Amino acid sequence: MKKLLMVTIELPFPATSGGRIKSWNMLKALTQHYKVSLAAPIKYGYDEFDQFKSAVELKKFYCETVERERSAKNLIKSYMAGIPLNVYRSRSHALLDQIAADADQFDIIFLDHYESFQYLPANFKGKVILHTHNATYLMWERYATSGEGLAMRTAAALEARRVKGYEKSACNRADLVFAAPNDIDNLSQLGCDRSKFRETFHLGDDSQLALDELNFADTQEQLFYVGTLNWEANVDGLIWFLQQIWPAIKAERPGISFKIAGGKPDPRLIAITSDLNDVELLGFVDDLEPHFKASRLFIAPLRFGSGIKVKVLNTMCRGLPIVTTTIGAEGLEVLHMKHMAIADSVDDTLASIEELLDNGEQWTTIRDRSREIIREKYTWSRVLGNMISEIDLTLNTIQPDVKAPDEAH
Repeated sequence: MKKLLMVTIELPFPATSGGRIKSWNMLKALTQHYKVSLAAPIKYGYDEFDQFKSAVELKKFYCETVERERSAKNLIKSYMAGIPLNVYRSRSHALLDQIAADADQFDIIFLDHYESFQYLPANFKGKVILHTHNATYLMWERYATSGEGLAMRTAAALEARRVKGYEKSACNRADLVFAAPNDIDNLSQLGCDRSKFRETFHLGDDSQLALDELNFADTQEQLFYVGTLNWEANVDGLIWFLQQIWPAIKAERPGISFKIAGGKPDPRLIAITSDLNDVELLGFVDDLEPHFKASRLFIAPLRFGSGIKVKVLNTMCRGLPIVTTTIGAEGLEVLHMKHMAIADSVDDTLASIEELLDNGEQWTTIRDRSREIIREKYTWSRVLGNMISEIDLTLNTIQPDVKAPDEAH
């Protein structure tokens, strides 16, 4: 078996967010085909180390603590270091040294997230696989046009430019790049070699496909949301929804409620929800099933971001109809009012919500079609099996010797 080092930017355990769910499932799949070691800066999860180590078989585990918040001070330091902010926030010189010392033992280095590119030794001779979670530069570009305040929008525009260069360098250095279809298009526009790209998807909990169907008659006039509540794209979308959409819904339907699940809510969300009737921050919820059964609609009001949204796929797996935006549906082969409701304006969002709160037949159609397309296209066995096959093909293909760019190290 070939020796593979997977480098990620955080411990992919416990798998409680979309990115960690993908990384964790990839790690487990890779261990079935290669002799796998893992390297990761540790930002959280100290209490779960023993459980993590017993849940997956690794040949070696390289780790160092890295705790750097997203702040103006660290933004300045990232400029001084000549790297994007999130690359700087994931950097450990001790971990760099550990990987460099042992790199020649591995046939493959699998970089999970573009920020992991900094850990690739410049003289590594084996195969380099890059797995991108997003076209991250696009998220910054979109925030530069929709974020609050001129200073934040300007900083986002500058960061987008820095991330573009770093993502391009990472893609061009790799022998093989896995990305969602829409991210392949976006990264190719930067000048990345499209022939290196292969499709992959961030998926939800497809074990939910085995659960019984939800029923319109069993639901309440209740909206539901689950996501990371300190992630700016989620915070921005929820604030927009609560300010622009919720008052109009509440005026028409005084008895409706909105449940929001997710840990560590941003102070802005705490402030705005404290003044709203029937809007509840639930905190982290381990078992979402009671909320899926009770709720009539899932809301994903994303105005910026990139890549496939796991919260959307996860909800499609369960069959709860979704009202989202073009950004929320990005990268998926879905149609408006067939697999979900897709609306970007206030009026269109209100119309979609009103329709699905009342129309049980339309609600049921979306429930069935959303689960159907998940079974056809978006299951872990299909996606991870394809990834392993592509890695094996790359291992058997002679690639030109290309050095990593100096600025990445």
